[in-house]
Amino acid sequence: MILKTENLSHKYSSTWAIRDINIEISQPGIIGLLGSNGAGKSTTMNIICGTLNQTQGNVYINDIDLRKDPETAKREIGFLPQTPPLYTDLTIDEYLTYCAHLRLMKKETIKPAIEEAKERCGITHFSSRLIRNLSGGYRQRVGIAQAIIHKPKLVVMDEPTNGLDPNQLIEARKLIRDISTEHTVLLSSHILSEISLLCREIIMIESGRIVFSDSMEAFNNYTQKRTIIMQMEAPPDKAELMKVKGVTQAEFLTGKQVRIYFDGDPEVTERLIAASIANNWRLQEIGYDKGLLDDIFKQLSTQSAR
Repeated sequence: MILKTENLSHKYSSTWAIRDINIEISQPGIIGLLGSNGAGKSTTMNIICGTLNQTQGNVYINDIDLRKDPETAKREIGFLPQTPPLYTDLTIDEYLTYCAHLRLMKKETIKPAIEEAKERCGITHFSSRLIRNLSGGYRQRVGIAQAIIHKPKLVVMDEPTNGLDPNQLIEARKLIRDISTEHTVLLSSHILSEISLLCREIIMIESGRIVFSDSMEAFNNYTQKRTIIMQMEAPPDKAELMKVKGVTQAEFLTGKQVRIYFDGDPEVTERLIAASIANNWRLQEIGYDKGLLDDIFKQLSTQSAR
């Protein structure tokens, strides 16, 4: 098991920031930690990375208890905080050398590891440049390089694409996907579109608790199905559609495509198909209308607040 948390809980003063966070990740890939600002994402990640001691619960990194053997466990963790931990008066080479020593890497492995990390992050041509003279996108690349230099099992990234321009975003996403082929990447964000573009699985935290944990596909299909999209070659008018039992509203999206609102009865689909056959609407396609990510986020957030 690359990452496992058991009933992870933490409170600041008398207020619980997170409660009973249970996570299990066993293979490489990108897992999204989703939640609104203040939901508990950063607290969870800081505990997983060993920069904050939890109030209750356990963390295991590559089956190593982080609390009992922190030095060994942290060798398997690479961490990119929301603000990259850069020393801007150092060159890239100087900084990565410093990071390698912090990771207690063997002396003979440091130089080739630095070259590999620079090559992978596309910063080799800036090796001798002061970090203060790099753009925001390249500083982020240096931050990622320090997180992977020791080839950890788990790479944790807190809001890694924040503040990047569109071109930098594309490059950062490509780099994160590349890293995920060899490492497990736990990536936090409150931006739904970012999570949907990068992640195969999602863990959503709201008000300090996990409210959803499943695949991206399951997340997209989460909302209650109360709308149907119909594509017809010879569609009827709205009044005819409203005659079908269970239909509560109809909205034409194009001349041949209509969104049907219904009362939740799943048999309404069969009734619509039967009506199409009987009236020669020449149905081409019918299916549930998938909810937007924003709608799902709102639904889950509302449920967690109850």
